[in-house]
Amino acid sequence: MEKATLGAGCFWGIEALFRRTDGVVATRVGYCGGHKTDPSYQQVCTGQTGHAEVVEVTFDPTRIAYAQILDLYFKNHDPTTLNRQGPDKGTQYRSVIFWHTPAQRAAARAALMRHAPRFKQPIVTDVVPSAPFYEAEEYHQRYLEKRGLAFCHL
Repeated sequence: MEKATLGAGCFWGIEALFRRTDGVVATRVGYCGGHKTDPSYQQVCTGQTGHAEVVEVTFDPTRIAYAQILDLYFKNHDPTTLNRQGPDKGTQYRSVIFWHTPAQRAAARAALMRHAPRFKQPIVTDVVPSAPFYEAEEYHQRYLEKRGLAFCHL
């Protein structure tokens, strides 16, 4: 099994997308990329922890390639808006790929190049080394599923 850690704005919608993806064996939402140890949702929302809302995707690389994970990622959020997705604004909503291996770093950079022509504006997605992942509170896990929703309004 491998992991992908991705920030695409609010973590609820992107988590629901990957939960339904063949080859994905688990997802969990949380916070990554900041300086505060074990932050709470309220702390992350202040914008002072440096963390992004992310989904951690555990996938079977014999069933789905990391490049396919990245293609879904880029097709399901706007990677051209800095620190924003739809009505959600703040650094916690930034578009970011946390790579876990040099191969993932290379695949992420290739995905940026592959998807750039689809957009009128430049992609602002950060591609950075993995950082400690802090699991979000239980009420955020499978948030949309728990409410009978298939996808986020965005």
